[in-house]
Amino acid sequence: MRKFIFLWALFCPLCIMAARPGFYTRNYAITAMAEYGYNTTWGHHANLDVQAFMPINPHFEMESKWQLSTANVYSGAVYLRPKFDLPVGQLFVETDLMYRAVARNRMGDITAALALGYRMDYVSVTLGVFGRVLDDWDRSWHSNDTYVVEPFNLLYRVEVFCRPQDNPWNLSFCISNVDDRHMERMWQPLFMIGAYYDVADHWRLNFGAQCKPTGMFHLDATFYGATFRTGFSYYF
Repeated sequence: MRKFIFLWALFCPLCIMAARPGFYTRNYAITAMAEYGYNTTWGHHANLDVQAFMPINPHFEMESKWQLSTANVYSGAVYLRPKFDLPVGQLFVETDLMYRAVARNRMGDITAALALGYRMDYVSVTLGVFGRVLDDWDRSWHSNDTYVVEPFNLLYRVEVFCRPQDNPWNLSFCISNVDDRHMERMWQPLFMIGAYYDVADHWRLNFGAQCKPTGMFHLDATFYGATFRTGFSYYF
C-alpha cells in the first residue's frame, strides 16, 4: 500500500496543475482558488486549491488537482480523459486516481475510478464505478491488522449549463457523489453551483459552491457542510 502511494506521489508532480474549461477549449490552463468551508466534523476551515488542465492532443486530455486545508487534510488527484467527437456532442472515458491524507486523524484513503461520459453544449453526464482503500497510518505492518477496502461504489455526475460550454461566461448546476478530490458513497449526493466569467483573453474568474446534507439519499436532509470557492484561471 505504501509503495503504491509512493509511486503515485512520484507521478503526480509531472502534472502541472487547473479548472475544467468548456469542452471545446484546447488551451493549457492553470488555476488557483481560495476556499472557505464548514462541516460538522471539521468545523470552519480554509483551503488552497491549485489545478492544471493539459490537452495532450485533440483526443486526450489530463487534469491534476491539489488541495491544502487548515483542517490538516491534504489531497491530490489525477484525471486521464480520452475523448471522441460525435456528430452531436462528445463521448469520453475518464480514469481517476485520488489520494487524501487526513493528517488530523492519522489516516488516508486512495480511490481509483473508471467512468464513461457524454457532454453537449448544455449538459454533461458521467456514470462509472470506483473503489477505495482506507488505511490507518498507525497500523502495524508486523501484525494482523487490516485496512478497510470498499471494492465497488457507483459514480455519477449530472451537470446542466445555462449557456454553451465555450461561452465567455456561464452558470452551472450539478448533482454528483464526486467532487474534485473526494468521492462519496452513491447514496450521499453533493449539490453544486458553478460560474465563470472571462475577464480578458487569458484570464477567467471562477466561482463555486457546494452543499452536503446528511442521511441516506438525504431523506433526513439536515445540514452537514458547505464550501465556497473563488479564484482565477490563466490560459496559455
